[in-house]
Amino acid sequence: MILVGTFMTILDFFIVNVAIPSAQAELHASDAQIQFVVAGYGVAYASGLITGGRLGDLYGRRKVFAAGLTGFTVASVLCGLAVNAEMLVASRVLQGVAAALMFPQVLSIINVTYTGDDRPRAFAGYGAALGLATVGGQVIGGLLIAADVFGLGWRACFLVNLPIGLVTLLVLPRLVPESRSETARRLDLAGVAIVVPAVLLLLVPLVEGRQEGWPAWTFVSLAASAVVFALFARQQVRLSRSGGTPLVEPSLFRARSFVTGLTTVLAVYGGMASFMLVIALYVQDGLRYSPLRAGLVFLPMGVTFFLTSMNAAKFIRRLGRRTLTIGAILIVAGEVCLALITRDAGARVNLPLYEILMAVAGAGIGMVGAPLLSQVLLGVESEHAGSASGVLSTTQQMAGALGVAVIGIIFFGMLHGSTAPGDYGRAFAAALVYLIALAALAAVVTVPDRWWTGRVRAG
Repeated sequence: MILVGTFMTILDFFIVNVAIPSAQAELHASDAQIQFVVAGYGVAYASGLITGGRLGDLYGRRKVFAAGLTGFTVASVLCGLAVNAEMLVASRVLQGVAAALMFPQVLSIINVTYTGDDRPRAFAGYGAALGLATVGGQVIGGLLIAADVFGLGWRACFLVNLPIGLVTLLVLPRLVPESRSETARRLDLAGVAIVVPAVLLLLVPLVEGRQEGWPAWTFVSLAASAVVFALFARQQVRLSRSGGTPLVEPSLFRARSFVTGLTTVLAVYGGMASFMLVIALYVQDGLRYSPLRAGLVFLPMGVTFFLTSMNAAKFIRRLGRRTLTIGAILIVAGEVCLALITRDAGARVNLPLYEILMAVAGAGIGMVGAPLLSQVLLGVESEHAGSASGVLSTTQQMAGALGVAVIGIIFFGMLHGSTAPGDYGRAFAAALVYLIALAALAAVVTVPDRWWTGRVRAG
């Protein structure tokens, strides 16, 4: 049941892309306002994840999840009822804040509740919900707008959260046990005051930089974020040494599996968000597909992702950590083939072949994404579950924002303002080179140590 929260949170990242053109026309919104409809949610969400994770440790993970879900449902209704662009932007920011309370509790609850064979199955379900929301956002949004449910148009993309949220809140107390940290005593307000600006200083220029032409303030902000993050790390270490309860427990980073896992998360989720973006841009803007038809292009990818995600526990039992490496190799294979056939395709696109190759990449993402999070949290003690989940969730969002920023520079830099399908194809192929590099990094990082040891001995 808590996976509903994961699905709703990520779905609303992607479903809004389909709703934006209609919303902009009806609300007479400027380009800047529409940009903040997307960025306001993402920045508010990412900047609150670490705090949200620690609040669950302190006050009860189910309780904080319920509070976040309530806020998210209310904010979704406000988005659906927006009478102007300002109301829509404000409601999206509220959605992001509520999502930051809700999202990290899911990982924490899974981490402290499930053991043995149930644990990898639970994380597989989490990974499946995450990926299906990412892949399915375009499809679901396109279907809702095409169906024009009750004449709601784009508003249905937000109002669909109301019945889902209400049903989940009703059954939550019966199905999800309460848990909290036995050692956490109070919220580290000084840490909150440092980490929230640090995340904002990093994410705002990444989200806004390309559209603004990378003015000087974006580079100043990125440099300042490094300084503020360093201050945050120092403050957290000092608080931990003095016996306090930091937002981020420094001992987490002494575990090699946790650090390696975060590196893999950066590569995988930085590539996944970017992959979805450039495909949507290529298919809708370059090939001129309708939102519904463009959304359906993602369907085969969603099917293979779902199948490998739901069988991730079986893969882990048989292959161990090699599952992650094999999945990353599948991503590389699918994206390399896509790049090769796209560069000179122009408007003559072999859509079935595209969908097959996307399905290969989707299978790889499912093999990596679902078990990866379980592997990162494997050695985390229950009292630090919220802290670790907050760090992991924040890393996911930072990876997505960084990936989208870099892919935007490459993709739009190659276009040079052109609208020709051939130029879009070449821009897509160039963007895929970056995505292939990220997937290759994930493949290298996840290679089991004994593979390297065996090669050294053999040499």
